[in-house]
Amino acid sequence: MAVIDLSMQGTQTALAELVGVTQPTISNLMTEGKIPANGTMGELLLAYCARLRDQAAGRLGDTMGLDLVQERAALAREQREGQAIKNAVARKEFAPVGLLADVLGMAASSVVDRFDQLEGALRKACPDLPDEAKTTLQQVIASARNEWIRSTERTVFDRIDAMLTDQDDDDQADTEPDEGGAP
Repeated sequence: MAVIDLSMQGTQTALAELVGVTQPTISNLMTEGKIPANGTMGELLLAYCARLRDQAAGRLGDTMGLDLVQERAALAREQREGQAIKNAVARKEFAPVGLLADVLGMAASSVVDRFDQLEGALRKACPDLPDEAKTTLQQVIASARNEWIRSTERTVFDRIDAMLTDQDDDDQADTEPDEGGAP
């Protein structure tokens, strides 16, 4: 390799030879504005080296379209969420949704079965109870059952909405830059 004067006007071919890449690679970098299109060999070399340092430090996306900073943030978020779930399980605050649905379904079915048996039990225990009293009792029970379903549904939806809001807030906090300007 010949001696190169860093103060001379740089060319794509000379820079490519100096840094060990092809001339089309240098041309692409210049076209994309990643290094200056003209300058002295020293200026072009400094710009090329600065780009390499930024890329190595993860401040630039790689050629696969991945952004190392974003990938690290996503990994950190997943690890934080995973640890939060483990902690919730350890505190017995967490159970799989399928299990909870099964338990609630069995509990509701059990209560409904008991309510359905009430009419026969009333006839046996209180044969002289007027039909008006039986009807009133069944209406109160039906109203209570319906309110139980409504309040359970409302509670579930409110909790899901709160969880989604918290997750959105966490996602937004992960993408906002620090006070120093770094992401």
